[in-house]
Amino acid sequence: MVEKLLALHPVIPYLILAVAFVALIKGADMFVDGAASMAKKLGVAPAIIGLTIVAMGTSAPEAAVSISASVGGANEIALGNVIGSNIFNLLMVLGFCMLITKVPTTKEILVRDYPWNIIATAVVAAMIIFFNMSDGSPAISRTEGIILLLLFIAYLGYVIWKTIKNRTPVEDVKTISWTKSIVFLVVGIVLIIVGGDCVVDSASAIAASFGMSPMLIGLTIVACGTSLPELVTSIVAARKGECDMAVGNVIGSNLFNLLFILSMAASINPVEIDLSSGIFIDTVFLLGITLMMYAFSAHGTKLQRTKGGILVILYAAYLTYIILRTFAAI
Repeated sequence: MVEKLLALHPVIPYLILAVAFVALIKGADMFVDGAASMAKKLGVAPAIIGLTIVAMGTSAPEAAVSISASVGGANEIALGNVIGSNIFNLLMVLGFCMLITKVPTTKEILVRDYPWNIIATAVVAAMIIFFNMSDGSPAISRTEGIILLLLFIAYLGYVIWKTIKNRTPVEDVKTISWTKSIVFLVVGIVLIIVGGDCVVDSASAIAASFGMSPMLIGLTIVACGTSLPELVTSIVAARKGECDMAVGNVIGSNLFNLLFILSMAASINPVEIDLSSGIFIDTVFLLGITLMMYAFSAHGTKLQRTKGGILVILYAAYLTYIILRTFAAI
């Protein structure tokens, strides 16, 4: 497929990539609207909507891209997309939110969700570190993928149990009819799947035309593009004063990426990586900023804009580093 795209015209992959991103974003938007409306009609609490339905909906592009890449044997894109998306979420999504308005983190998120995010990141980092020290076994095997999936199920069960235990009244949210909700869900999923497949093909073609590694494309173009739903959703939520939704969306999305998407990708094809790609460093960096974000959040909204600026600058520095690293290896 990559060779066919390049043979048509050098510009074609870029056009397909742009259209695919639009499809991904629109599909995710429709999915979230349909799912949130159905959740409201069923009386599901806001915490469940933010940390599960919205988080999973905005992470659907990452899921489509990573699983499609895994099916095609391009696991470097799958892993790079997950790690890159989580870095983008923590540094750019929360960074921009902090620059726009004060984003307080509730004690509930700090105690209930942040520790799971730290544990999930540490587990994935440990898997890759073990691969770095091993004799060439897959970085994330099918067995390890199952472990990640079990952690995801345990987290979901924990969130649902805590929400039921501390039930709060469901706030008013925009609802649509059952028929329209189902249509939004179906059309949204179709757009996400088709868009995800096109992103993998066009991104691979671009990587081939520039001699760039699939890992770089996964960490940058694909990661940023598939994280746009999280960026838009969180910024809108923060501007409307729904700070819990903004922070919960990022934490929930990161957990979904690490525990569900990566587990599905590994189950389809064990994730094998090239150590020279630098993904080991990227994963350790992700663990470091995850711990840093917990410290930032634990100290409330003091120096909020300063913290936001630090996060955005960190991402710019990281992006510069991985680009220079990749071209130095060519």
